[in-house]
Amino acid sequence: MQRDTLDALLAARRDKRALALVTDLKSGAQTLVIDGKKIAGQLELSGAVTAAVGRAVADDTSGRVADSEAPLFVHVFNPPKRLILVGAVHISQPLAPMAALAGYSVTVIDPRGAFATAERFPGVELSEDWPDEAMTKLAPDRRTAVVTLTHDPKLDDPALTVALRSDAFYIGSLGSKKTHGSRLGRLREAGFGEADLARIHGPVGLAIGATSPSEIAVAIMAQITQALHRSAPREKAA
Repeated sequence: MQRDTLDALLAARRDKRALALVTDLKSGAQTLVIDGKKIAGQLELSGAVTAAVGRAVADDTSGRVADSEAPLFVHVFNPPKRLILVGAVHISQPLAPMAALAGYSVTVIDPRGAFATAERFPGVELSEDWPDEAMTKLAPDRRTAVVTLTHDPKLDDPALTVALRSDAFYIGSLGSKKTHGSRLGRLREAGFGEADLARIHGPVGLAIGATSPSEIAVAIMAQITQALHRSAPREKAA
């Protein structure tokens, strides 16, 4: 690997950016692709190959590039997936382990100490900071999903304010259509535009008729998964 390629790769990983290293298995030539753009390296990539690399990054899957006559291999280096849950509520209890099984590092934020306990959330990172403070420390990035679940504007709105100013790939908020309408009104008054508000999935979760906390958790996790992969066609690097 050339020095400039290695330096760019290490810098991108420190910045928690999505990247892929494309290698010609015959010649050994390499090129680094960060956020869909060639940054450094020796290979020239066609539009079809660039698209295939983008799909591999979105699917978090390394492998041979199918859309190429050359023997190309794409090695994906993605930041870890994270899920930030605001509210140590009943839905959070099944949702946290579901997300962990799907490969997410989970943090539950709730300043109400009686709710955010190790007994209720074994093995889960807990924060009793106020949501906006905790969210600012966690710094949501493009591999972070944020879900607010408290129904309390004093807790949910500060978290949403930070999430909307971040690169989080998914933002969801629990509540009825009426509750969500009121929430959007408050956020408009706080200065957010319609494009910002359209990022919030509310009511949260896919419409699968879920009623129990566990079913709602399934619906939320399904929607998060859909959002993570929605930009990638189903053909993958082989």
